[in-house]
Amino acid sequence: MKTDILTFIHTLNLYDYLLFGGIIFLFLFLLILSILFRHKQTLAISFVLLAFITLITAPIGGYIALHALLYKHTITLTTVKDLEFTEALIIKGDLNNTSKKTFRECTLYVGVSKVSSISFLNKLDPYFPFRRQTLSLSGPISPKETQTFKLLIQPFKYPKRHSVTVFGQCR
Repeated sequence: MKTDILTFIHTLNLYDYLLFGGIIFLFLFLLILSILFRHKQTLAISFVLLAFITLITAPIGGYIALHALLYKHTITLTTVKDLEFTEALIIKGDLNNTSKKTFRECTLYVGVSKVSSISFLNKLDPYFPFRRQTLSLSGPISPKETQTFKLLIQPFKYPKRHSVTVFGQCR
């Protein structure tokens, strides 16, 4: 847990600090407005509630939206293959940098989930994979550049149909 928090703080960039600073400024501004309108009780309470809702939800939503905007990328799976003589699964794909920034590193999260005959479960199963693995791609990836990746999940033996989902987080 401590290493996760330190890694998160280490990977923050200038835009993240500006976002968090702006949220704290907005929080304080709304609290000051609530103090100024203390004689109008409903307005003051509304400002206080809005300030705390902003303080709780804005960092999470803002961080996700900011990173989705700054670090756009597409992941294409080219090969997902069960090996016959070895209990393993090979996943090959391409990571394409579609943003305007150069990526220093990317972490790919791969999940293998079962396929069900019920369509509702097929939408939920990728969120709860029975096998997970991460892959770190280091080295700069320039804008409009594609980097291929290959991942071997071993041991892997699942006789039924399965699906592979990959999502990435680039910095």
